[in-house]
Amino acid sequence: MSEARAAIAGGSRVVVKVGSSSLTTADDGLDVARLDALVDAVAGRVGRDGQVVLVSSGAIGAGLAPLSLDTRPRDLATQQAAASVGQLTLAHAYAASFGRYDLTVGQVLLTSNDVVRRAHYRNAERTLVRLLALDAVPVVNENDTVATEEIRFGDNDRLAALVAHLVQADGLVLLSDVDALYDGDPRAGGTRKIAEVTGESDLNGLKVGMSSSGLGTGGMMSKVAAARMAASSGIPVLVAAAADARRALTGADVGTAFHAAGKRLSARRFWLGYAAGTEGRLQLDDGAVAAVVGRRRSLLAAGIVGVDGDFRAGDVVDLVDPAQQVVARGVVAYDVTELPEMIGRSTHELPDEHRREVVHADDLVPIGRH
Repeated sequence: MSEARAAIAGGSRVVVKVGSSSLTTADDGLDVARLDALVDAVAGRVGRDGQVVLVSSGAIGAGLAPLSLDTRPRDLATQQAAASVGQLTLAHAYAASFGRYDLTVGQVLLTSNDVVRRAHYRNAERTLVRLLALDAVPVVNENDTVATEEIRFGDNDRLAALVAHLVQADGLVLLSDVDALYDGDPRAGGTRKIAEVTGESDLNGLKVGMSSSGLGTGGMMSKVAAARMAASSGIPVLVAAAADARRALTGADVGTAFHAAGKRLSARRFWLGYAAGTEGRLQLDDGAVAAVVGRRRSLLAAGIVGVDGDFRAGDVVDLVDPAQQVVARGVVAYDVTELPEMIGRSTHELPDEHRREVVHADDLVPIGRH
């Protein structure tokens, strides 16, 4: 058993995410038999003195049949309407299914605003941890009834990675209708299953796609992105089929395991790197990228070549390299109106009031390399 699989199998607290296509169908809505099978696996883990946070998609899918909708709606208003019906259906089904094991369920609905804003992020953390302390099983979903395109997580894989860090989980399990990561489209044949991902080099040249079920918003692309996010922050991840949920939670050789590739970030630094909303971009030269990412130094005005956005001192901004790739995020110390006269100038050339760092090292997190 690999180190990543052992950590997930033996950890005291794990986050399990299940996709819409594993719980619902366009014709019949919620598939209670599949939901019960998932609950059997989660309850088995809880019965072994483990704690599980379940991140569940499926609210919109569960609302299709009751509303006589044949396919997942494309317009936001109908999606929200389906979610409002489906969330009740889904919550009731989970409560009844976990009730077979005398387990209490707590529903937690989040929008991205709940993690983008630092105070809300801490509130979500406290709620989830308290539910676990009370021996309840938190069931988390995006609040699709009120989420708009501007404030959506995009898919529940990313939400699950954020929740895993919020609750300081020992591992993250991403379940769907695909049994593992392959080096191509497994439906086309001739592809190779990737059992272990120990570093970025294992992902070179892979072609992964979006959801093809018509029910969800994710797909293998979103799972790989979420797995990289969690693994780079010290959380091992297993991508597996929902049908293999029980085996995935007990360390069996199923799915694809992503090994933790970095040390566990503090809650603040994880929020800064992955959850916070950004208000602008600072464009860096190669020397500044090397200092900020390679040597973990503060960002000085001399290394900035351009500024985009409308931000004030204290806002979070992206730091981008000459190829326009985001390499870090940080809390900027100046308003956007102050920076044009400063960029490219050495510290000793600046007036006294502008000689502090543009982004201090303590308020800066490299992206993807920790």
